[in-house]
Amino acid sequence: MPLTQDSEEQQLLDKLRPSRIVLPVLIGLGVVGFMFWRSYKPGDLAPLSNASPMWLLISLLVLVARDAGYVYRIREISERVLSWRASLDIIMIWEFASCILPSAVGGTSVAPILLHKEGITLGKSVAYVMVTALLDNLYYVVMVPLVVWLAHEGLYPAESLQSGFMTTLKIAFGLSYVMVSLYSGLMLYALFINPMSVKRLLVRLFSLRGLRRWRAKAYQHGNEVVWASAQLRGNGAGYWLRAALSTAFVWTARYLVIGCLIAAFVNVSAQEFTMMFARNITYKVILLVAITPGGAGIAEGAFPTFFGKFIGTATMTSFMVLLYRMVTYYLYLVLGAVFLPRWVARIYGRRTAEKLMHS
Repeated sequence: MPLTQDSEEQQLLDKLRPSRIVLPVLIGLGVVGFMFWRSYKPGDLAPLSNASPMWLLISLLVLVARDAGYVYRIREISERVLSWRASLDIIMIWEFASCILPSAVGGTSVAPILLHKEGITLGKSVAYVMVTALLDNLYYVVMVPLVVWLAHEGLYPAESLQSGFMTTLKIAFGLSYVMVSLYSGLMLYALFINPMSVKRLLVRLFSLRGLRRWRAKAYQHGNEVVWASAQLRGNGAGYWLRAALSTAFVWTARYLVIGCLIAAFVNVSAQEFTMMFARNITYKVILLVAITPGGAGIAEGAFPTFFGKFIGTATMTSFMVLLYRMVTYYLYLVLGAVFLPRWVARIYGRRTAEKLMHS
């Protein structure tokens, strides 16, 4: 059922309240502050004076390229209905939503509303968001075997090899891969072969005892799959090629950021750089199950376990945690606070924008 303007507006205002910024910032900075307090030793930050301008520039270029790739991708997936400005607005607000909402919810929950308010029908808005989610999952499905082959046991933190954490991480990593693969296969079948059978499967599954409380949502999701399938069929090979290549580009850039930042302050070999890229895949599994907004606190706390060995001292590792989260998390809180009111004012009017900023 299409959303009314009032319900759309209310959903957006509820999920994107600026006050939601406070909690993740306090949690994240609190964890980093504790890490500095526990690890700081005079002289440990000496490598900062020898920072590599080339790697700092590369890091900046990777960050800009990633966002440019996201803007290009959403414009191409929307069949170029979105203007460049609208595409930029949507990506910045999407990233902002991912930062202030739990990882399991993320920006995907508000993306259909954003697209719909840019003049795209609800059915197509849902379809386009499903395409981005499907391609993101397929990238993960394809890359995991590659990084496992490249890294072998190095995929997991050496410090955890003799601990129960290693076993837990391996199980979580394996389960996440199986679940994402199964879900991706189901979505491919639903979108391109038989959406009605998948809708019936969802309804029957959530009619079982213990799952009935989510039956209405399963029915809605089934309808969305049917809508999306109807909207996406007939798109040519060029459409899917551009969408797939841009997805591979943005996610590869996303996983390269940590290695580029570390290389800016620490000499790393090509093998170590490859290992950091591979280990980032398992690091993201931790963030996927985080219940805090944007993984705040959990991302900071897990970072030293996965990447500390490449950095050196605990103090430098704490600094790298702060720098990494600044450019991949706190930056988007700031950008979201800038882009969101302007977008709301353009779409809903200045009064609604003022209401949002004071909520």
